[in-house]
Amino acid sequence: MHEIAIADAVIEQVQGEVRRAGASGQVTRVALVVGRLSGVNPDSLRFALDLLAKGTMLESARIEIVGQNAFCRCAACGDRAEIDDLEARCRQCGSSDVAIEGGRDLLLESIELEEC
Repeated sequence: MHEIAIADAVIEQVQGEVRRAGASGQVTRVALVVGRLSGVNPDSLRFALDLLAKGTMLESARIEIVGQNAFCRCAACGDRAEIDDLEARCRQCGSSDVAIEGGRDLLLESIELEEC
């Protein structure tokens, strides 16, 4: 389950961003964007974050994970379709001249801290 390593990296990144901002205190909310093609299971990531956050400034944080859709765009016919898996051919015309747009990201979108 590589989500444990990802969760550890997210916690480190959040703590680093809070320190870099010169802030302190408990993190109340963390928002993440997880692309459908990123290879990351959102439920497993949430579980790993809950497990690893104990004893850190994220211990009581609400974790929000927003999915990022992926699209397949065909250069031959111009069709653009939402996809859940990598596509090698256009669903509309069958062309192999396709490009995948979005859906591969794993982003730390925002951090909220308790007001002091």
